[in-house]
Amino acid sequence: MAVAAQDVIWAEPPKIGFWESTYLPAILTGLGITTKHVINYKPVTLQYPEVEPDLPVHYKGIHRLNRDEKERVKCVACMMCATACPADCITIVAAAAPKDDPLWVDRDKYPASFEIDELKCIYCGMCEEACPCDAIELTHIYDVTGTTRSEMIYDKEKLLAVYDETKNHPKDPPRTHRGALSGTSEFSTLPPLGPATPVLNDDRSAKAPTPGVIRPTH
Repeated sequence: MAVAAQDVIWAEPPKIGFWESTYLPAILTGLGITTKHVINYKPVTLQYPEVEPDLPVHYKGIHRLNRDEKERVKCVACMMCATACPADCITIVAAAAPKDDPLWVDRDKYPASFEIDELKCIYCGMCEEACPCDAIELTHIYDVTGTTRSEMIYDKEKLLAVYDETKNHPKDPPRTHRGALSGTSEFSTLPPLGPATPVLNDDRSAKAPTPGVIRPTH
């Protein structure tokens, strides 16, 4: 299909005058912007470490393992944080809680070993979101260094020490409270289970299911 001549707009390069060809207007404009920044000087660079940064509330730094009211580690070794971790930096070894010890009578498991590789961590906070016991949280500690890779692997003792250091900090109080042990500890009795599918009689009409019983549908 041919295009009408009146619909065609020819673009021509702008004509450069004498002053534009000397680049003086562009230079003067740039100097004016520079002078404006010098007069209205507002520094954005912090003179760290002399000046500490004011971190936002949602900042995610080094992890900690929280303690419960009996000063035990709140973690019950359910592996939810290690499963949710996209960086695969959490390693947990579970152990059975000693039932002969009154301190552990309400626990089935506890972490015999809990390690986080802080060099692999991307500080996304998924472990904190996944934990049903509010046992792991991220803190505002950011200035952590190590001379070897092994120093940057935080074991259970290091993570508990971070909790002891930060629990009274105004920016790092325990942020979640869902029961003494976990969210499920708030249930006194569990609701009865219903059938996964409705039970049908011979005339294929729906029949009231029996609570707690699951029958296959024919």
